[in-house]
Amino acid sequence: MTDLRVGLIGYGVAGAFFHAPLIAATPGLRLSAVVTGNPERAAEVREKYGARAVGDAAELWDSSDLIVVASPNRTHVPLTEAALKAGLPVVVDKPLAATAAQARALMELARDLGLMLTVFQNRRWDGDFLTIERLVSAGELGTVNRLESRFERWRPTPKGGWRELGDAEEVGGLLYDLGSHLVDQALRLLGPVTHVYAESDVRRPGVASDDDTFIALTHAGGARSHLWAGALTARLGPRFRVLGSTAGYVKYGLDVQEDRLRAGLTPDVSGFGEDPPERWGTLGTDDDHNPVRTEPGAYLSFYEAVTASLREGAPPPVEPGEVVEALTVLEAARRSVAERQVIAL
Repeated sequence: MTDLRVGLIGYGVAGAFFHAPLIAATPGLRLSAVVTGNPERAAEVREKYGARAVGDAAELWDSSDLIVVASPNRTHVPLTEAALKAGLPVVVDKPLAATAAQARALMELARDLGLMLTVFQNRRWDGDFLTIERLVSAGELGTVNRLESRFERWRPTPKGGWRELGDAEEVGGLLYDLGSHLVDQALRLLGPVTHVYAESDVRRPGVASDDDTFIALTHAGGARSHLWAGALTARLGPRFRVLGSTAGYVKYGLDVQEDRLRAGLTPDVSGFGEDPPERWGTLGTDDDHNPVRTEPGAYLSFYEAVTASLREGAPPPVEPGEVVEALTVLEAARRSVAERQVIAL
């Protein structure tokens, strides 16, 4: 069977370190063309993947079977709309849109055209999150009462670029960046949200977008999620602390896959997503707890599911409706920050 030709829009961090290597490693997919205006990146695309480098997204429409949008956030909606109207299924890096209404419109357009639309919520396939899902499914925690989840980093020197500019049209800042993952994981684990409270600040000189954000969610089932995203965290908290009625799970350190992708490792090699034993989390109570092997991280599963969706009609790896739900929560968080109050959904 002929490989599906993938046109990738954008070859920055998301395109170069995540999407391109994952696409190249997925059976049934072939990275055929990449949109980039950078000569050095264009040369890398040709040499590393044997793909064409083109200057405009419209050049992909007639020569692709799948479009992947990994360009700056402000371009996600117009590029996704254009690709769908060109008759092509689309993978979009998160966040899909700035608002739930924009995301819903794209979802409805894809549905009306009979095309797959999915969003790269890759953190669903982090090894630590897969471990938590397994523990919860097996009843190892009892009833989960509280989820604490953090994406914290120590980056006192800003990187610069559109993510830190503070322009609302750029959809930058940590609330929509790492917050998209935090909220998506909380919804997947604990279900719908009834109330949202958030705090958001700018801590580093020269930055205009939020770089220190906290979100508190009350779930319909009674559980609560406390979520942190910070770039100026001199002492890191646990990546996860999940507290249940019979036991708790605590895990430090980020999933290993991002660092390995950035280091140029191939995601289809044996052991790519394996967490070393010294980084495993622990399960139990303070008086009686034991290490628990981290499930292997599996970012490649996302694109394998994309292929199954296009070839076999299987569900997409991330349903657009789930993304609309998460964006509704993020919008409420932004409103909570502005109004300094709890927002009921």
